[in-house]
Amino acid sequence: MNENLRRWLPWIGIGAAVLVVIAIIVAGGGGGETPEAGTSTTAAETSTTAGEATTTSQPEETTTTAPPAEPVKVGMAYDIGGRGDKSFNDSAAAGLDKAKADFGIEAKELEPSAGGENREENLRLLAEAGYNPVFAIGFAFAEAVDRAAQDFPETTFAIVDSVVEQPNVLSLVFAEHEGSALVGAAAALKSETGKIGFIGGVNIGLIQKFEAGYRWGAQQVNPDIEILSTYLTEPPDFSGFNDPAKGKEAALAMFEQGADIVYHAAGGSGTGLFQAAKEVSEQTGSKVWGIGVDSDQYNTVDPELQDYVLTSMLKRVDVAVYTTIKNFVEGVEQEGVIVFNLESDGVGYSTSGGFVDDIVDQLEELKGKIVSGELEVPDALG
Repeated sequence: MNENLRRWLPWIGIGAAVLVVIAIIVAGGGGGETPEAGTSTTAAETSTTAGEATTTSQPEETTTTAPPAEPVKVGMAYDIGGRGDKSFNDSAAAGLDKAKADFGIEAKELEPSAGGENREENLRLLAEAGYNPVFAIGFAFAEAVDRAAQDFPETTFAIVDSVVEQPNVLSLVFAEHEGSALVGAAAALKSETGKIGFIGGVNIGLIQKFEAGYRWGAQQVNPDIEILSTYLTEPPDFSGFNDPAKGKEAALAMFEQGADIVYHAAGGSGTGLFQAAKEVSEQTGSKVWGIGVDSDQYNTVDPELQDYVLTSMLKRVDVAVYTTIKNFVEGVEQEGVIVFNLESDGVGYSTSGGFVDDIVDQLEELKGKIVSGELEVPDALG
């Protein structure tokens, strides 16, 4: 054997051993602990800023993965009404727009047909094109998301307002009843007739949740208040979320019966409520109001209608969308059901226009009691 080779053999053996040890250490310490499937967390457990809402509490440990090497491609499948509905879909769009500005993501947006028959097709088109995550904006996507998630196991789907139990689905849900309780209290505090109203888009459990909170909040202020209620359509007809003419007709009927404040949870149909409030106020000389939903509708309605938007129940779909994208970009693991509630500023009320400035202290007092657990808002009609 060559004398030089004989001299180096011991060192070659030691170097190989060191490399093996290093490889073992790297393989054993590469990943964090993954949450169990089906877990439910609240938005207060993460930190995010979208629009004006900020949640600041942090988990003790955060599980992360390496951020994507290339720009994230986000797919957004809106529900009926799409971007421009001045309500639910627009709130989702706001979160997407902020994420595009902050993270430089690529995004593709699809809207369904008038009847929503192609919801699943839109999800599949986005997944097939490599968009990940893919958002489904609305509970009506539930069955479509369930099927698509099984066929595209490597794609993360995020559905708003419904729970889909698949390992690659994030279920983003809200405590609508808590936010509705605050605008219900506002209605009772500002009503001069002692009679208020509620218009639901479609008579389903989710929308009844809004009404339950609204009634409870109003009754905390005035146990004897009279509350009128109507729903524009019955399932499976979901056109009640995008029919301003029908919304206006329902609101006019309530104002005619003596209600002076009406809250809607009817998506695009809510524009008709504010049109009715303006018309009745001008014709009678007595001011009547509408209360918006999802977005701050004072800032989304036509300027001529702004003076008739008392407040809005803020359902921060923008926060949910932005937070989900932010975590995806940064490699933060997300799983299961994520709840956006009053404590995390996932729901709330608006003060644009200054029409509720004189009662903010009372609303904040009620909010504090709900957040602390002293008072519990019902999430269903009794």
